[in-house]
Amino acid sequence: MNKTKIFADSTSDVPAHWRQQYEISIVPLYTVFGDEALQDGVNIHPEQLFQRVSREGSLPRTAAPSPADFIQAFTPYIEQGDDILYISLSSELSSTYQNALLAASEFPEGRITVFDSLNLSCGFGLLVMKAARAAANGSTIEQIVDMLTATRPLIDTEFVIDTLEYLYKGGRCSGMQNLIGSLLKIRPVIKVIDGKMTPAYKVRGKREKALEQMLQNALNHRDLMDNDMIIVVHALAEEDALMLQARLKEETNAQEVLLTTAGCVISSHCGPQTIGIMYSKKA
Repeated sequence: MNKTKIFADSTSDVPAHWRQQYEISIVPLYTVFGDEALQDGVNIHPEQLFQRVSREGSLPRTAAPSPADFIQAFTPYIEQGDDILYISLSSELSSTYQNALLAASEFPEGRITVFDSLNLSCGFGLLVMKAARAAANGSTIEQIVDMLTATRPLIDTEFVIDTLEYLYKGGRCSGMQNLIGSLLKIRPVIKVIDGKMTPAYKVRGKREKALEQMLQNALNHRDLMDNDMIIVVHALAEEDALMLQARLKEETNAQEVLLTTAGCVISSHCGPQTIGIMYSKKA
């Protein structure tokens, strides 16, 4: 039996120590400023992204890895005899999944399996970690895909966006919505539903109110939570993230409450001070 190699892309926001421990390989997406295409997490990081947006006044475009990028990443592992399971950013949000399928078709049938997470950031990263642990314990790709298929609809991904400025610059809200939202201190809360980013509700007032609402939404489901892990992800909001991490450790039975940071692609869409909670419900 060939070894199973787990791949994901940079939007999974899987922290470095997990990537190293489980030998998870990452295919980066791109942030594109004009004609300059930069690989997420390779030659641009969130702090640099925010500095550049502030300086230049406009957002970068984001782009999926090309089929050629995937072929280049996959080839060394196929040549050494591994089989590959690549878990992708939601196909509803990006062409990343389709490009990976095109790349996989260039290799012998059955050597590369492409799985659509229908999620983003650490909602997707949770699936990657479950797959990596299953592979390390000797599960076959077929068994891992069955597990992922059962788990995928159980992932809960919710995050608070602190400012409408990035949604406005990215064309996702109007100038009037941005102005009114800023004046009234409206913070949208986004959930991932059926693979899409969906506005769930809005919180008006202090940031702490929005964070508390998101936390309570998670705690309301604590009896339904898979106790394996909860992830708190943030974009330049470490203090708030540490607070949420501490509360979740105190008020749930999770074996691990992990803190991690959002990469450039997620950050470029949501902006600084974005913060989210991701977990899986029990099967």
